[in-house]
Amino acid sequence: MDTWQKMHSGEIYDGADEEIAREQTLCLDRLYDYNMTRPTQPEQRKALLKEMFAEIGEDCYIEPPLHANWGGKFVHLGNHVYANFNLTLVDDTHIYIGDRTKLGPNVVIATAGHPIVPELRMQGLQFNMPVHIGKNCWLGSGVLVMPGVTIGDNSVIGAGSVVTRDIPANVVAVGNPCKVLRPINDRDREYYFRDRKINWK
Repeated sequence: MDTWQKMHSGEIYDGADEEIAREQTLCLDRLYDYNMTRPTQPEQRKALLKEMFAEIGEDCYIEPPLHANWGGKFVHLGNHVYANFNLTLVDDTHIYIGDRTKLGPNVVIATAGHPIVPELRMQGLQFNMPVHIGKNCWLGSGVLVMPGVTIGDNSVIGAGSVVTRDIPANVVAVGNPCKVLRPINDRDREYYFRDRKINWK
């Protein structure tokens, strides 16, 4: 198994491999170009995202600055995905984000990890596990999503949470480590914030 295969298989590998580093630098050049675009250049931003990302659906918007190990090369976005300032994608392997998911400021989605054994870390070794975020999720400001995590459709992750384990669909989850607080319920269909009622008309 070569280094490229190990990157996407969960195997331990040398992240400083020269061939990988060359390819990564080219991706980071495009990311730099994206972050240097002006707000009055939306078409240029769209074109760059299509070049940078593995897949990107319709009407996706990522507010610069965007930070990404591979400039989005292994990131798959559905339709109408929105990400606020300072999204960080540790995209050393694949990240999947479903339609209409929203990411608050300073969200981090990480696929890369390092062995606990110090001798292996001294060698610069790492491993990568893919992340799957479902459709119509909302990740609040400062959420950290760790390698290998799956978040189910429609779920809300509270601001500042550290998601180390899978979260099912249709729940509100919060904390460090992030845990399910409750299912999305009838009260959520009546109130959108504290005592403020939803006007369904």
